[in-house]
Amino acid sequence: MIYKIFRQTEWDAFRAAGQTRGAPIDIADGFIHFSTATQLRGTLDKHFAGVAELWLAALAAESLGDALKWEVSRGGALFPHLYRPLALDEIRWCRPIPLGRSGHELPDNLA
Repeated sequence: MIYKIFRQTEWDAFRAAGQTRGAPIDIADGFIHFSTATQLRGTLDKHFAGVAELWLAALAAESLGDALKWEVSRGGALFPHLYRPLALDEIRWCRPIPLGRSGHELPDNLA
């Protein structure tokens, strides 16, 4: 599984359109940024610190085909990048990410 974090407005627009090219940073970079379960905390801390009303979408990496590339990014780690629009029906599940006193609260059962 790989994961995409959406702000509320991005998630709403995605649901309305049925597809997305991602957040403004994704559009500027030319691909949609994803994280693995072990990369999520770092992504939240770096790009979403203190941001409320976030959504966590889970996808099966193998279902995205050849447009998904694993590329070196933060700290030399391989991150999944999607070089095409993402369709809403490719999302396995999506849940809110609560912002608690100690930061964002991720589900325990991420794979």
